[in-house]
Amino acid sequence: MSNVSLLHGNVAVGDELDDLGYDVTATTIVLGALAARDWRPMHHDKDFAVNRNGTRDIFLNTPNQAAWFERYVTDWTGPYGRLQRMTFRMLGSIFPGDTMVFRGTVTDVGVDEVGCGWVALDISVSVEGDVKTTCKARVALPTEAGDNPWDRRGDNWRP
Repeated sequence: MSNVSLLHGNVAVGDELDDLGYDVTATTIVLGALAARDWRPMHHDKDFAVNRNGTRDIFLNTPNQAAWFERYVTDWTGPYGRLQRMTFRMLGSIFPGDTMVFRGTVTDVGVDEVGCGWVALDISVSVEGDVKTTCKARVALPTEAGDNPWDRRGDNWRP
């Protein structure tokens, strides 16, 4: 398991994840909606979004945001991080031309009764300092070089 980039023992409450900034384009929004099979026009038709929904443009849909949060977490954990749960609350829309910035903090670190290492995270995505979505995530990390949360099954996996 030579590609492990983050072990559970190297994480502490209060650790901050590196920021991830991304310039959102109409293509970002449309491709995310298509990937999720979200055909609602407010995610690909600017005229509909502006004139029928009253927004300034098309905007990022829920599954697209979920995918970005997942990317942010797994970029931090490396390939052996196994996302267990993620909940988020959308507070505002993200539009083409926005630069979304993801920030995260470790809020809890623990090992369960079967030896699986868990980390809780508080994450936000903001545009120009205005928080658009908040997220809470829980992810399993390897506890040692020979551990891989993705190999855990049955009684050894208790999410």
